[in-house]
Amino acid sequence: MDIVRTVSDAKRDFYAQHTRPINSIYRRVIEELMVEMHLLSVNAAFRYDSVYALGVTTAFDRFMSGYTPISDLDSIFSALCTAVGNSPEQCRQDAQTLNTIATQLTPEQLATWDSALVSVAAAQPLYDALKAIAFNDSFKYSRLFAIGLYTVLEQATDEALDQEQAQITLQEMGKTLHLPAEKLKKDLELYQSNLDKLSQAKEVLADALEASRKQRENREAEQAPADSVPSDS
Repeated sequence: MDIVRTVSDAKRDFYAQHTRPINSIYRRVIEELMVEMHLLSVNAAFRYDSVYALGVTTAFDRFMSGYTPISDLDSIFSALCTAVGNSPEQCRQDAQTLNTIATQLTPEQLATWDSALVSVAAAQPLYDALKAIAFNDSFKYSRLFAIGLYTVLEQATDEALDQEQAQITLQEMGKTLHLPAEKLKKDLELYQSNLDKLSQAKEVLADALEASRKQRENREAEQAPADSVPSDS
């Protein structure tokens, strides 16, 4: 009988691979992402696909934007993927492939992907991935898949993505992919909301660090004259 790995197992493996401390507000981001990926990895219906990979890399890159030191990001991402049984290299490669394909498409083509992409040779990897999902009756939908799908649509849009039009396109794609429409909508709304909240938290943290730095400099400036006064001999 196979032993099902636990969240604790994943966390232990992660921190064994990435041994440097993670900045406070980002630690929660990483651990929540890790839990989400782990629970999918132990679900019998879950199958890794390139849209999911794009969702993972996009979520990681956007939620970890501004992290310092930047040099730690590759190590954190590698540990995150490996801890849940994924290959970080494959994840990045699959995500990049879809990103490249999406930039050559239009939202209209994506809305009717099942017919519009059939004859587009360059879009074959995306078409194959979506077709496999559409014909998989037991496909395990996830928030990370939704983020990946949304990212494909973002990349296919030359200008800023119109949210109303995006919802229409995603609804059309959702129908042919047999996705839960309401859950898809709510997951993406929550994703955008969390990005906004994290951005605000980063600003608050940056302000706090700046205030702390100024206080420290002021204390040092006040101490300097006293330290330089010669003592009576």
